[in-house]
Amino acid sequence: MTDPTALIQPDRGQDATLIHLVTKDGFAEFAKGLKPAQRASLAAQKFEGAPGSNAIVPDGEGWFAAAGVAKPDQLTSWCLARLAEELPEGHYRLVGQEPGAAMFGWALAQYRFTRYQSEPKPPSPRVLLTGQAGRIDPVLAEIAAETLVRDLVNTPSEDMGPEALEAECARLAKAHGGELAITRGDALEREYPMIHAVGRAAARHHAPRLMHLTWGDPAHPVLCVVGKGVTFDSGGLDIKPSAGMRLMKKDMGGAAHALALAGLIMGARLKVRLHLLVPAAENAISGASFRPGDVLKSRKGLTVEIHNTDAEGRLLLGDALSRASEEKPDLIVDFATLTGAARVALGPDYPALMARRDDTAEAFIEAGRAHDDEPWRLPLPEAYREYLASDIADIANSHANPFAGASVAGLFLDRFVAEGIDWVHFDTFAWQPSPKPGRQRGGRGLGLRAAWHAIRARYAS
Repeated sequence: MTDPTALIQPDRGQDATLIHLVTKDGFAEFAKGLKPAQRASLAAQKFEGAPGSNAIVPDGEGWFAAAGVAKPDQLTSWCLARLAEELPEGHYRLVGQEPGAAMFGWALAQYRFTRYQSEPKPPSPRVLLTGQAGRIDPVLAEIAAETLVRDLVNTPSEDMGPEALEAECARLAKAHGGELAITRGDALEREYPMIHAVGRAAARHHAPRLMHLTWGDPAHPVLCVVGKGVTFDSGGLDIKPSAGMRLMKKDMGGAAHALALAGLIMGARLKVRLHLLVPAAENAISGASFRPGDVLKSRKGLTVEIHNTDAEGRLLLGDALSRASEEKPDLIVDFATLTGAARVALGPDYPALMARRDDTAEAFIEAGRAHDDEPWRLPLPEAYREYLASDIADIANSHANPFAGASVAGLFLDRFVAEGIDWVHFDTFAWQPSPKPGRQRGGRGLGLRAAWHAIRARYAS
């Protein structure tokens, strides 16, 4: 991807092509001010100001662009993204309007993942100018965070195993002056037995581990961010069909979100004591695989009967959430590509959110709604706790009936978060299944901006 800092620049009067924002209701008035040839050009392009549509309008020896938007004074993140995908290379300026939220989608419309292309197409950067220079750096930080999620999720599992996630944690720690501790091998088996059990069947170079990055003043409120890092999910002995495995490189999408969020927090120097925990494992198949019917110990001391080896992400998170709880945090936020049930319920565009406290849930939902990343709350019903009952252990890792799969997975995680802790769980898809303006098919942040803006507001002072 072209460096985002080159795509959003301060307006210093540079030569630039103009973009006129037009609404469907205001199209007739806009067209009145044009020359007959220009109106004919718009008619030929079937442009009538519909949101998301655009047109090129001849103007003497040059041209300008017309972009259809719903509300010119309330631009959204993606309203100019199609324009940024289709315009020629060059500099652009909105007429009588600042781009505001649209800067985010403008840059991400130009995202490309080219790591494995031998001859990638040269970029054609479209640069958007803004008079709001003070807004550029915060937007660029969010663009970089979203780009990180996309890059990590798009990378195939062979190159994005636990070792690669560890390297990404190390890069983040070095960039912001954090401290990184890694637990692996015999120590992982002793201290985080469920993480070890999930990953013990993998090849040596994909061995499981827990990354724990700490940053910030210990006197500040403790904030824990946890991300599921299953770098490939075969389903284990309860093996997935081949179609179900095709996208399982994205099963570390929770870890990608957590890393990106931690980068935003540290980059903004929020007054928190941050603990980032990334449990990483490949759910592979070998003679060392954990089995249906096994009973695993957990860091918390609870025993877990394995009803399904394909419900492994919650095992990683259980140990990591237990460790996070030991810090007695003010807030825990976790991200995981946890259940297909959340996608059945909400589709690909809405991350599921579960929380213990209504006010915290509402703060995250409102933050997402304000930044075009709205999560949808699912319940944690007491009545469904019985679905995780085990005849021989403290809890089972999955339930047999087809009901409320996302909420029941959330209830499993809830058992590993200490009582009284404010906790938010995102069951995110981390993937764009079909392209939309600014959102190419592939990895995508879902819930990242909602979490970031809620956390920033919570700890602003």
